[in-house]
Amino acid sequence: MSFRKVVRQSKFRHVFGQPVKNDQCYDDIRVSRVTWDSSFCAVNPKFVAVIVEASGGGAFMVLPVLKTGRIDKSYPTVCGHTGPVLDIDWCPHSDRVIASGSEDCTVMVWQIPENGLTQPLTEPVVALEGHSKRVGIVTWHPTARNVLLSAGCDNVVIVWNVGTAEELYHLDSMHPDLIYNVSWSHNGSLFCSACKDKSVRIVDPRRGVVVAEKERAHEGARPMRAIFLADGKIFTTGFSRMSERQLALWDPENLEEPMALQELDSSNGALLPFYDPDTNVIYVCGKGDSSIRYFEITEEPPYIHFLNTFTSKEPQRGMGWMPKRGLDVSKCEIARFYKLHERKCEPIIMTVPRKSDLFQDDLYPDTAGPDAAMEAEEWVAGKTAGPVLISLREAYVPSKQRDLKVSKKNVLHESRPAPISSTGSATRLSATAAPAAVPSISISTAPGGGGRLEEVLQELQALRLQVKEQGERISRLEEQLSRIENGDV
Repeated sequence: MSFRKVVRQSKFRHVFGQPVKNDQCYDDIRVSRVTWDSSFCAVNPKFVAVIVEASGGGAFMVLPVLKTGRIDKSYPTVCGHTGPVLDIDWCPHSDRVIASGSEDCTVMVWQIPENGLTQPLTEPVVALEGHSKRVGIVTWHPTARNVLLSAGCDNVVIVWNVGTAEELYHLDSMHPDLIYNVSWSHNGSLFCSACKDKSVRIVDPRRGVVVAEKERAHEGARPMRAIFLADGKIFTTGFSRMSERQLALWDPENLEEPMALQELDSSNGALLPFYDPDTNVIYVCGKGDSSIRYFEITEEPPYIHFLNTFTSKEPQRGMGWMPKRGLDVSKCEIARFYKLHERKCEPIIMTVPRKSDLFQDDLYPDTAGPDAAMEAEEWVAGKTAGPVLISLREAYVPSKQRDLKVSKKNVLHESRPAPISSTGSATRLSATAAPAAVPSISISTAPGGGGRLEEVLQELQALRLQVKEQGERISRLEEQLSRIENGDV
């Protein structure tokens, strides 16, 4: 019972997932068929990038976030690689800079024009050559400008200074087998990696040492993932010896036993975790699944609290994740995913239902902004700094629902119920009309009418109560109307 009590108290227990309407999807995109367990999609507030099928090389498509609908087959792509693209990642400090890793053993960094591509982009800003086998992982440093990490199938991790196109650190003796993923810590002083030898390692790249290592973090042979949380703990996904999918939480100070271990199911798709450091919620998306599970990480046992599952009909080929500063805070949106189907990309919006129209401080603490905390040279010199935080309050825009409520005062002047019209499945209610008639009062002014004063006052009091009830009813109906129009019911 204590477990259920903890879960029930969470404000994220009833996170509501909703796919957007068809005209807001990105249609006719030929998503890559490469057999590699990356997300195939990267998103920031300006652009959506998707790795696509390409003949004679590798390519990925970069679309402005607002360019929804059917995408023309002749739409230009970023196509400078000579082999299939395996991973892409937007720079957190510039919304127009993206890095890509490919089977051609190179890492390339691209600068996208302000308004998107108008012709194919074949020349990168910089090409980084240092791997001897295909490059399956690229990830930017969270706080230092121009620092990029790449990991290849040669089991080598390289940290680059993109600004000077030089290797900063070449880590070639830490991983004896294929590297499944790499994740920077919150301040970028360390990174953790998951390897095919079933070990999770915490590495200090500047000193070139493995700070901590957990062998056989998950017993299964299938791919696993490891990510850093904001408080320094490690969250992993993997498989048990019986091929059941697992989640685990680890304390780097004591890697002997996991703080928490949960088994999910026996599907065989790799689990991709997406972590929101502002809310401590982890979203887990399985490749080939048709669901997104989300969990809250807390300081008290059992540490990993299952919240809910968003389920859809189509399986996902990959998944993109919008940074917090790209969300619509006026709709209480706390996450937005970009789900890849075989031929399209479908945004999925996660919201926390709230009655108030005001900015929700508890949902939107200050979050990482686009400014770098330091330069690459400062980081190399030993400086460590957390992300530069910004407030999302300035991004708040009063919603249409709030505009509807402004006209509620007109209820006092109405004496007839307004007709409710039904169009399709959505029922529309006029915001200026009361749903029921308000009785009128006639006060007698004839001689001797003073005895009626008490009766009139009582009737007036009753009318005030009735108007208050009607106002509350209108608020409820407007809320229902808003949910119907948004497709929430």
